[in-house]
Amino acid sequence: MKRILAPHSLTLAALAIAAAPFAVPAMPAAAQADQSDLSKVNAYIRAVTTMTADFAQTDRNGQTLTGQLTLKQPGKIRFQYQKGVPLLIVGDGKALTMIDYEVRQVQRWPIGNSPLGALIDPSKDLSKFGKVIQTGDPSVLSVQARDPKRPEYGTITMIFKRDAGSPAGLQLYGWVALDSQNNRTAVKLSNQRYGVPVADSAFRWTDPRPKGRASGG
Repeated sequence: MKRILAPHSLTLAALAIAAAPFAVPAMPAAAQADQSDLSKVNAYIRAVTTMTADFAQTDRNGQTLTGQLTLKQPGKIRFQYQKGVPLLIVGDGKALTMIDYEVRQVQRWPIGNSPLGALIDPSKDLSKFGKVIQTGDPSVLSVQARDPKRPEYGTITMIFKRDAGSPAGLQLYGWVALDSQNNRTAVKLSNQRYGVPVADSAFRWTDPRPKGRASGG
């Protein structure tokens, strides 16, 4: 099987508008609008207690995998890949774990060391490390987040559609992740469902290593 990027790269996306670098410095009125949009994204992240969605993930080589995303705040996330892909990624609130059942390997990263932390940590304030990326489409909001003091943590660009019926008036459409080696991965979401019952057991996993244990929570 073709190897798949590690979790810090797997914080994904395939949207041309998000591939843009940082926007041209804004005028005061535009800066105020940007701050308002960053506040809306903060409100969205804090409003979404649970979410499930289908995802399509595309890596830099054009390989696309599908699966189901399950999210529960704070910090819990699960990428369940399509049948036949022996990979699982789980966030348990503290760390992201990638389990490769094919080679029986387990790798863990603190959530704060991953671009995904911007999406699944409601305590973060995007006004301090986020930037609105102009898309030319008023119905689309694109926000890029990175820690300038920790470039090795990578960059995530979250793409939202403005939707009055969704939390904080936004619908998460997908995201683009760029790691410190400039490896780009993209995720597009569909069939988003908010506020659905999600048990904590959804973020447990089975350790495939010899003499392994049931883990993840």
